[in-house]
Amino acid sequence: MNESGSTIDHGRKFGAETHNSVVRHHYLIRFRDDGREYTACAGSAGLQRGALAMVHREQGLEPALLGYRTFAMATPAEESTACPEIVRLATEEEQHQYQQVLMQEREAFVFCQQQVEQLQLIMHLVRVERFFNGTKMIFYFTAENRVDFRELVKVLVQQYRTRIEMRQIGVRHETQMLGGLGTCGRELCCSTFLNKFDSVSIKMAKAQDLPLNPAKISGVCNRLLCCLTYEYDSYRMMKRQMPRIGRVIRIDGVSCQVLQQHPLTGSLTITGPDGKHRIVREEEWRRGEIEGGTPAGATEAPHTSTQEQSAVDETTGSANRSTRQPSRQSRRRKGTKPA
Repeated sequence: MNESGSTIDHGRKFGAETHNSVVRHHYLIRFRDDGREYTACAGSAGLQRGALAMVHREQGLEPALLGYRTFAMATPAEESTACPEIVRLATEEEQHQYQQVLMQEREAFVFCQQQVEQLQLIMHLVRVERFFNGTKMIFYFTAENRVDFRELVKVLVQQYRTRIEMRQIGVRHETQMLGGLGTCGRELCCSTFLNKFDSVSIKMAKAQDLPLNPAKISGVCNRLLCCLTYEYDSYRMMKRQMPRIGRVIRIDGVSCQVLQQHPLTGSLTITGPDGKHRIVREEEWRRGEIEGGTPAGATEAPHTSTQEQSAVDETTGSANRSTRQPSRQSRRRKGTKPA
């Protein structure tokens, strides 16, 4: 029974077409109870949370646990969608088979861990995934160096008589699989909605005036927080609309130096000839002028620090030197002597 009281037949395909368009209802799904959340679409709005449904994937149909229905959208019938499709609810036989697959994954994890210890392989097993049709098993692991697991694969193939894949992952993907809670108190972004890991640098924390304490800007994976990228572009854009740190601006005829920017409030911390620090609001400093006659509210070009510029110069210089003169090794190979 669904929420409206009507009956949903197990094994029935979903689809709700209207003329040349089809209404797709999007649901949160998990292929494993403790796994990552994905979004899948279906043609029915009456699917219950917690029900087991069959979802179309590259390897075939896979069972998934349904979560909340997020939104519905009408799209052209001939237009393909990027999200996985919920084909139908699982039958009783498929529900029983799904429980068997979960049990086999747990047993395979224990067996593989025992073999890793016996073979003295330096690797950490994270998770085992078995396809619903039984054609393949994937063993996820982390390791600092390359691991020769050929003997391990032979043992696993003899044990399970199916295709075996050993997939090495990084610490971020390990955290994504295991899940957890972040410092904000919410479920980890990587285990809920992030589809890829963007590059994160300490420069993003500096641009947002965050404390450069590793314990405060690092996540569960001991890497920089992924959320540092969320507002980085906005901070850069807001700071470009403000006078840079170190600039001298004239406010009410008095020359003051900018000490700090506060992009969220639009204010500046400045110091005057008397050496006292004070905060000026946006409407105050916008009336002033930057030294040289430029209005204080004009957009400033991106600033490259002296250290960054010297690093670029050194890199460019070394590249030019290597272009101008061949290395000693190349001269030895060619049998030539230096001039």
